[in-house]
Amino acid sequence: MSKSETSQALCAMPTSDEMTYVLRLADNAMILGQRLAEMCGHAPEMELDIALTNFSLDLIGQAALLYDCVLARENLAPNSDVLAMTREQSQYLSCLLVAQPNVDFAHIIVRHYMFVTFQKRQYEALLSSKDKQLAAIAEKALKEIAYQIRFSKAWVLRLGDGTDESHERMVEAVDCLWRYSGELFDKDDVLCSVIGSGLTADFTNGYQNWQDEVSDVFAEATLNIPSDTHMLMGGYLGKQEDHLGHILVDMQYMQLKYPNLEW
Repeated sequence: MSKSETSQALCAMPTSDEMTYVLRLADNAMILGQRLAEMCGHAPEMELDIALTNFSLDLIGQAALLYDCVLARENLAPNSDVLAMTREQSQYLSCLLVAQPNVDFAHIIVRHYMFVTFQKRQYEALLSSKDKQLAAIAEKALKEIAYQIRFSKAWVLRLGDGTDESHERMVEAVDCLWRYSGELFDKDDVLCSVIGSGLTADFTNGYQNWQDEVSDVFAEATLNIPSDTHMLMGGYLGKQEDHLGHILVDMQYMQLKYPNLEW
């Protein structure tokens, strides 16, 4: 059976906007967790290696809870492992930012700082959700996110205002990754629907505050946000870049090679 036939046989996509939104949350956490897992044994220092690996575990743990939340409401797959690891690339609904490659430590830190400061606002909006399970997942995750923000912010400042080389690498990272920030707060039809249903509060009205916060930290780190940047969108609609495909080759291998594998 081909990869396409396998995933189509095992997984369906949500029929409701609410579960589509939760799947976006899960995929964001899963894909960024997988990206960080690539750094296990490859970070610049042992302490950083441990930190990034722990962040990966935090994110994949969040994803597992969110996939279970989806499956408790819609029968999309036999279990969360199958849902997480056997879909076609176009069935993943993560934002484009989280799949961006680990070019160097500067890219990893800028990507992480941008994402977790956004994720904090997104999860805070879930605390008042009508779905108590989802609110509980968000409450737990926010404790992990708070530390990740402190960690990544400290490294943004250290590298941005560090040596000539570290500063240059941070400038390149910001120039490369900022174009993916607009999608994070994109208020599309799915998000409008779940705001209206009470699944989440509207966090998009905090976009300017998020920009101001990130801009202030970048300025302290002697970094500038690119002006007139064309924002790249589409991940939440399944219009993924090739970067995600490279992640899936590794992430899906065991589940597709050995169907019904259990850990």
